[in-house]
Amino acid sequence: MSNISIIGAYNTKFGSFVEKNRDTGEITDTKSYYDLLIEAGQGAIKDSGLEPKDIDGIWVGSCSPSLFLNQEHVGPLGVEVAPDDFRLLPTTRTEGACASSSLAIYNAIYGIESGRFNTVLVIGVEKMNLLNTKDMTHVLACSSHWPTEGSQGVTFPGLFAEYAKGYQEHYNLTPEELRKMFAHVSALCYRNAFHNPLAHFGKGSPPDKLGLTNADAILNLPDKGKGSNPFIAPPLRLHDCSLVTDGAAALVLTKTDKAKSISNKVVEISGIGQSTERLAENARPNMYKLMAAKKALQDSFNEAGMTMKDIDFAEVHDCFTINQILCTEALGLSEDGKGGWDYIDGKYTDEDECPINLSGGLKAKGHPVGATGASMHALVYKQLVGDPIGLAPKKGTPETGLVLNVGGSAVTNCATILKRI
Repeated sequence: MSNISIIGAYNTKFGSFVEKNRDTGEITDTKSYYDLLIEAGQGAIKDSGLEPKDIDGIWVGSCSPSLFLNQEHVGPLGVEVAPDDFRLLPTTRTEGACASSSLAIYNAIYGIESGRFNTVLVIGVEKMNLLNTKDMTHVLACSSHWPTEGSQGVTFPGLFAEYAKGYQEHYNLTPEELRKMFAHVSALCYRNAFHNPLAHFGKGSPPDKLGLTNADAILNLPDKGKGSNPFIAPPLRLHDCSLVTDGAAALVLTKTDKAKSISNKVVEISGIGQSTERLAENARPNMYKLMAAKKALQDSFNEAGMTMKDIDFAEVHDCFTINQILCTEALGLSEDGKGGWDYIDGKYTDEDECPINLSGGLKAKGHPVGATGASMHALVYKQLVGDPIGLAPKKGTPETGLVLNVGGSAVTNCATILKRI
């Protein structure tokens, strides 16, 4: 069991922080990568009750800032959170596609456990909307296996469509059954996000205006035209895909004994697990379940001395609706092949024994890829200390939470068990 705890966290508003001129195609930045990083870092330190001088190391998780905005070497940008105190501190940048800032958290934990660091700041950040759709799609494709996937025009919707097709074939589902499963997942995430003031697709967003609060509303959308739900990569449609989002999140970590001496809002990282799948999908068997995620989860449970029955709620990586179903099965909440049916049956809401994606998930909260892992941990922390951002479990303030964050096409899998002290 880890002796490291979170004592402060912050999540920026998620959204598309640009202005686009439809006539010229010009894109103007309205909240920059640098602004988001600094806001999150300063917010987490303030939330911890510490001073910048108490921090002795900084980790920054970011997926592809060099391609998104021509900025490499982003670890040192952490110094700008508090230049007078942070100048000359060690900084480290981590990259693991959509799990970049979970890796930052894990490496910060290793740093504290080694004895070289006492109290550290972890930031996850991404700015995706400065690019047009074609260029943004190329950047994300660079996190695939380039020789066999990205260079061949395969996109991330296409990669997860392979999981959807594998799932459909293995469990003998009709296209209509699969589509209905996906629609129930999307509707749940939209409903949850409407309560989240930080969500990209929160109250007043297009899904809210379209009334997409139930599966039938999504299933009844037209295939073409305004307000439609077209195929992006069959069988995945527009409303099966997460959002292209700008945002940042940050956490302050220290040893649990120290945390308890300075704060009454302490959440211990009771167990972590990291497992890596082969990068190229054509090298993998079992394209109907997340084998590496199951391994990461088992390792985290073993370290924490817990099982899924001990977990009060979970934030899982729903980059696409199929992956929320696969994550739910990887957790063991649903039997393999039964996850979609369980969503159709109305499970995993805020009234359930173990709600999933109370934040709205990546599907509706947003998915600024390098910030996603830190955001998931920050939002679980807020739930556990009784300060939820958005919906909370109906059964009361939870004691334990779980994060399952994956990078790439379910390649870098990070599972974290968190417990309120």
